[in-house]
Amino acid sequence: MATDNNGSDDSFDAALAARICWHYFKEGQTQELIAQQLNLTRKRVNRMLGEARERGLVQITIQRPLGPCSELEARLVKVFGLRQAIVVPAPIGDGDVRTMVGAAAGEYVSDRLAPGTALGISWGGTINAAAQNVRRRSGEGNRVVLLCGGLAESTSINPYDNASMMARALDARCYYLTAPMFAATAELRDALVASEPVRSVLAMVPKLDLALLSAIDLTDQSKALEYGVISRNDWRSLRAAGAVGDICGHYFDADGHPVRHPLTACVINPSLKSLQAIPLRVLAAGGIAKAAIIGAAIKARLCHVLITDETAAAALVGG
Repeated sequence: MATDNNGSDDSFDAALAARICWHYFKEGQTQELIAQQLNLTRKRVNRMLGEARERGLVQITIQRPLGPCSELEARLVKVFGLRQAIVVPAPIGDGDVRTMVGAAAGEYVSDRLAPGTALGISWGGTINAAAQNVRRRSGEGNRVVLLCGGLAESTSINPYDNASMMARALDARCYYLTAPMFAATAELRDALVASEPVRSVLAMVPKLDLALLSAIDLTDQSKALEYGVISRNDWRSLRAAGAVGDICGHYFDADGHPVRHPLTACVINPSLKSLQAIPLRVLAAGGIAKAAIIGAAIKARLCHVLITDETAAAALVGG
């Protein structure tokens, strides 16, 4: 039987309770597995879940500002000068970190997107999870703007599907970049950007109220490779040029400097200046593979609020 190493059975550890609630309610883990992972008795896990409900920690969502990783959040804010950091527990076992981070991002958007305001989103599994976790509303006059082009072939993590899902949850009008994510040539890219309605949608970007951005890494586990978004040759040459990943189609090195590469001239996306003009920029990305591109995005002034998991957070602040 597991040994309880977090105080006596009679104590209520609010931070530990929040961690248990994340694993149980958001990740869907069993009480037995949570007890083994956290070196607790199953009895205490069960009792803390019950007490968390009684104390109001768990209602429909896990209530903030109390969080299970508050120390990491404070360190991220201090080290990087962020407005806010939200750190969720790393998933147990083979759980998908995008589900955890996306759930927190959906809650954040629900809390911060005021009636009549406009939200810009990029694409990816984290954004997909965020759209699934946004609290449904109706008649509040919101707008959703997709900040990238589409993919001719994709899995369920399709940019257009993500935008549609977010817009349906918010009962919002949705605006798409009706062009591919990558044009065949730089000349075609310029022609598409100058055409309607692509030009009109790009002009909306600096006037957005909030942007929810995801990070695409260039590690061996990159979803850009798995989904066939970029070729393995482009992946190799981007890495050789110093790129650690991209934010909304802008590839950066570890210091947050844009990387020059033939592919970057073909991306149909908002300019870096337009993205930096959005008054609230939220970056949602987790997992150790994303640490380098998260750090680069912060240095590139694309992140006011970081939503991540404790593994990436620890890597960013040095353990």
